[in-house]
Amino acid sequence: MGSPKQRIVETTFDLFSKQGYNSTGINQIIAEAGVAKASFYQHFKSKEDLCVEFLNVRHEYWFKELIDFSSQAEDLQNQLIKAFDFLIYMNEKEHFRGCSFLNILSEIPADNIKILSVIQSHKSDLRNYFLELLKDDALSDHIYMLFESSIIESQLFKSNELIEKSKQIVTNLIY
Repeated sequence: MGSPKQRIVETTFDLFSKQGYNSTGINQIIAEAGVAKASFYQHFKSKEDLCVEFLNVRHEYWFKELIDFSSQAEDLQNQLIKAFDFLIYMNEKEHFRGCSFLNILSEIPADNIKILSVIQSHKSDLRNYFLELLKDDALSDHIYMLFESSIIESQLFKSNELIEKSKQIVTNLIY
């Protein structure tokens, strides 16, 4: 079933997704992960530290999945379309959970720099992903914004409709 640390992070993903960051307590995470309280505190000093670890693990997982998924494309246009198809794939896999980073952002105080910086770093990496593909600052930011809004709208409406529309817009933009 994995190490205690892995179980804690996996349980955190489930609970943060279902209940949100603020409504999930350390004691519930400990109980549902099946670990001892001492084991939790051996790995994490606080819920904030756990959140940072969770977001770092999520970042690694999400980017690996995105790159594996989109690298199957034979050219740039298809690679960009595959990135949007990846959102549809994740929506089906995770039942329109949306972006873990933005979900947590909406719950933390504006002065929580420790968590905020991890969220900003994730979004910067995503923005850079599109810039590296396109080598065009304005165009890559336009596609990044379509991508981000597609995540939010698909979560809000539990629908891939706007992802499909965004794919058409991207096709028109790069041809």
